[in-house]
Formats: sequence, structure tokens, C-alpha cells
Amino acid sequence: MPDQASRRRRYALVGTGSRAEMFVRSLLDHPDRAELVAFADVNQARMDAHNAWLAGAGAPTVPTYRAGDFATMLDKERVDVALVTSVDRTHDEYIVAALQAGCDVVTEKPMTTDVPRCQRILDAVAETGRQVTVAFNYRYNPLHEKVREVLASGEIGEVGSVHFEWLLDVRHGADYFRRWHRDKANSGGLMVHKASHHFDLVNWWLGAAPVEVMAYGRLFFYGEAGHRHGYARDYARAHGSTEAAGDPFAIDMAANPHLRALYLDAEGEDGYHRDQNVFAPGVTIEDDMAVLARYTNGATMTYHLTAYSPWEGYRVMFNGSRGRLELLVVENDFVSPAGAKGLKGALHGAEAAVEEGSARITVHPFWERPREVPVPGHTREGHGGADARMTAVLFGGENDPMGREASARDGALALLTGLAANRSFETGQPVQVADLLTLG
Repeated sequence: MPDQASRRRRYALVGTGSRAEMFVRSLLDHPDRAELVAFADVNQARMDAHNAWLAGAGAPTVPTYRAGDFATMLDKERVDVALVTSVDRTHDEYIVAALQAGCDVVTEKPMTTDVPRCQRILDAVAETGRQVTVAFNYRYNPLHEKVREVLASGEIGEVGSVHFEWLLDVRHGADYFRRWHRDKANSGGLMVHKASHHFDLVNWWLGAAPVEVMAYGRLFFYGEAGHRHGYARDYARAHGSTEAAGDPFAIDMAANPHLRALYLDAEGEDGYHRDQNVFAPGVTIEDDMAVLARYTNGATMTYHLTAYSPWEGYRVMFNGSRGRLELLVVENDFVSPAGAKGLKGALHGAEAAVEEGSARITVHPFWERPREVPVPGHTREGHGGADARMTAVLFGGENDPMGREASARDGALALLTGLAANRSFETGQPVQVADLLTLG
């Protein structure tokens, strides 16, 4: 009788929007160890679209279930692992239900959106003894692995401070303001939905946890601020709007077969508009955020997220007792006019071929010339090659000597910096992380 680690495990996925595609493709890449057995969603048209793509790839289609029948699906399809790729605010519902049904869980980041939901997940893990894995694919990027190796080697000594700047360009950044993410109740804002990736990296790189956070955030560019800057046009959503024609911030879903199938053709069921005007009223998230955090090892971090940059990428600098480590990643060096419109409005990074990128890690020791650190395996595709490496561990059973697989506790720690930042936005005061949630 095969043991749990070696047998072919049965996976069911809930939330069949665009976030699901990478997981579905990856399951098909590991047929000896993983089997996709069902979809669940609030929208039948989206599940049908995924099944059509499975059939087109020569893979068997799977049964579909309404999201309200999630528990029934787990039982009927004898599910081992639930994949949660739904709207962020619903993650806890499916995670807890799956754990209580005796399943393990792989969830998209962020694990959830607020403290009560986070506590509910942690309690369920403790009560059931089942496993929750958060899909922090950035841990698997060869660049980020190399940063961890250099820090762990002691080459720059003890880390005293981290400076981290993340830039989302006016194509990728704008996309958060078209979708359900624009409502903080759905996503927790970019401090949770997006920056939890980055805060997890800092926790993982330093081997430390946040203690205190002070932050400032505002809506500077998108939403109704667009009138002040001269970008706003008067339409609610792009499809069918003459006002949206020629707007570099609009997206043409009808021109993109995937977006048409997943969203435009599915609107009749749930009324969800994937192409909202980024400058229309109703945006409750921030687009310009500054954070100062202190960690259990005494190190501090300054962090800034800008969602309206002319280029996309990030800079991370570590100051240590023996030198400095710098990481610079340019995912694309500008947003082309063609890339900002139409079907390219949903894409970024390597998918926009006319735009160039680069990546460099440099070590600056005291009293020595700086040296560049080679990073084999890095690519501009699939989050720097991270997606394939992550799914090889999650679905293919590949060994993970670097400890990249993130637990529910890791997911909570990544959330805490962002949740504390959101609290600090509201109060204007520093926030003690232990006042939000205490982890054993």
C-alpha cells in the first residue's frame, strides 16, 4: 500500500478565475503524483472555460460544483488536497472547511485578509493536524534563493537594516484598480494582497518576525485622484464604452480570448466586471505606501510600494556588519503605448516582449571591490522561474532543502506586517504586532 508521500494525490480547486490557471497547468505536469478531480466556483461559465482548456490540452475534464457545495465535493470526489484560488476574503471559508473534512490545503497568497480570519485558520490547523501551504512562489525565484544563501553564509555579517522598494508599473499596477482588489474588504489592500509576498521574503531572508510597524498610505494616483492629475475619463467599465477607446488605462477583454471566456462571457451569472475604470469612484485601497518595521532580531526595514510607476521592478538592500548586499530587478524598463492598451493591459513583465528587463545581485564587502553574484536558472518567465520550481515541490514531491514551502504560520507572519500597516494607516500610530495576533 503506497504511503501518503508517494501515492498520487487527488486535488480539487475552488476559484476558477485567472489565478487558477498556473495551478491547473502545473497539476498536468505531474501526472504520476497529482490528479485534478474537480472544480468549484460561484460561476459555472468560468468552470466550463477551464474544462474546455483541459480538453484542448488533451486532458480529461472534471466534475464542477457550485461553491456552496464545496464540502459535498470534497467528500464525493475523495479529495486529498484543496487548492484555494478564490477571492481573498473567502480563503478562510474554504481552508477551514477543507481542514475539517480531513484535507490538506494549498492556498494562493495572501492566506486571508484580516486578523479574525487568520486566527480561524490557525485554530483549524491546530485542531485538525492537517497542513496549510501558502503559495509564496517568490521564495522559489533563483534570485531570492541566492540572496538567502549569501545572507546565511555570513558574508555581509549580521544584518542591521533592509531597504526594500517595489514598483508596479502603470499597466500591472493599474490592474488592481480594475478588479475586485480595488475594494479593501475583498483584498485587504495592496499591503496584504501584494506586499505579503514581499514581507514573507524579508521574514524568510532574515529568519525573523515583525515586532512593530509604523506606516503611511494614501490613494494618490488612481480612483478619483485621477481627475486631479488629468487622466480620468467618464465611464464605469471599458467594454462597450466609447469613452474608453484610446484610454491607455483601459483593457479590452473582447480582444483577449482568455479574458473573454473567464470574465466577459461569464458576466451574466454574477455581474462581475473585470474591466472597471481605474479612476472611477469606489476605490478603497491605497496606491502609495511607506512602511517602517522592526524585527525580532533587532533589524529594521524601510519599505515602499508604488502602484503607478513608469517601469516595473524592485530594489532590496541589506546593510550588515561586514558589508552590503544589493538586489536590483527590472522586470520591464518601460510600458509601451501598445502594451498599455487592449489585451496587453492585463499583462506585465516578460509577456510584453518589446520591453527589456535585467537582474543583478551585488555584494559590497568592507575594504574590497564589489562583486556580482551569478544566478543560474533565473528567467523572465513564470515569476523568474519560480512557478515551475514551486509546483515541483508542491505537486511533484521534489526535495526542499532550503525550506521554501510556507506553512500557515508563515502565512500569518507575512500577513502581520501588512495588517499592522493597515492599522497604522488608520491611527497614525506605531502598531505592536503582538497586539494584533500572538503566534506560539
